[in-house]
Amino acid sequence: MADVTKTEKKIPEPAAAPADEREPLLQVEGLVKHFPIKKGLLQRQVGAVQAVDGLTFDVKAGETLGVVGESGCGKSTMGRLITRLLEPTGGKITFEGTDITHLNTAQMRPLRRDIQMIFQDPYSSLNPRHTVGTIVGAPFRLQGIKTENGIKAAVQDLLELCGLNPEHYNRYPHEFSGGQRQRIGIARALALRPKMIVADEPVSALDVSIQAQVVNLLDDLQSELGLTYVVIAHDLSVVRHVSDRVAVMYLGKIVELADRDSLYKSPRHPYTKALMSAVPVPDTARKQQRERILLTGDVPSPINPPTGCRFRTRCWKAQDVCATEEPKLVAQKAGHLAACHFPEEAAE
Repeated sequence: MADVTKTEKKIPEPAAAPADEREPLLQVEGLVKHFPIKKGLLQRQVGAVQAVDGLTFDVKAGETLGVVGESGCGKSTMGRLITRLLEPTGGKITFEGTDITHLNTAQMRPLRRDIQMIFQDPYSSLNPRHTVGTIVGAPFRLQGIKTENGIKAAVQDLLELCGLNPEHYNRYPHEFSGGQRQRIGIARALALRPKMIVADEPVSALDVSIQAQVVNLLDDLQSELGLTYVVIAHDLSVVRHVSDRVAVMYLGKIVELADRDSLYKSPRHPYTKALMSAVPVPDTARKQQRERILLTGDVPSPINPPTGCRFRTRCWKAQDVCATEEPKLVAQKAGHLAACHFPEEAAE
């Protein structure tokens, strides 16, 4: 598997390679994470928050998988599970053929070089007491890695790679803007040249004028270093720009998974169609032609989700079978999966 990854790094634009020809870098089967709810003096468990409930997908080397959905659907929890920042309740996570589902901290340490994470909030993810040099150089020290010209030179190269001034090595996070802080977080994630990066809402906390710069930086880094991304976001326009494939999550489950063009042109799940209809359109003529779908009611509680299809309480297509039988994530056409008893018709 290592040879495959090295080959990908020699390709100028890994995302351009046909998806079917790439090897899966990450494989997830039946991933579950339930957070127990405890009450009373004896702290007995009385329930559980079903944050992630049976996810199955893979991520191929060199591609970008986008994950979208409403707040509270389990996107960020999924990101922390596949980077093993959280312990899964059930299921299996395989990275480069190695089962990492229940590895302890010591066993995961060597793999931390290959799996890194970019966090949502650039203000809270950087220690305000540490300089930029200390923050970006921390992975080298933790892994005991010696660089050719010293850690300082390596950190300054990383800062320059991410569009920052190498001379700002001794500055503190409060001296930087939000976009610059996120670049520092990206530089820290890149320090050990990982194979996969999970980006949890990488631009949602930034000003709109800065978002495009950070997204373009991530694209450039992928082309230059042959990176594999899992990008978690709620902004559908950002996901469309960066992703090769897109997974749509609702209440802890993947309801649709397809390549970007297929999903945006012809969504098959009613929830995906409703999400697409909410995307702002600057063209007035197109806006008038497009049907706006307004979902009724609130997202059900993950403590007690609906039986059968979890979207049925808000779905305009729901019938009796939706309440009794959970739809499986099956292929509607080649490479386009949807979990719905009554999927949307394919667009012309």
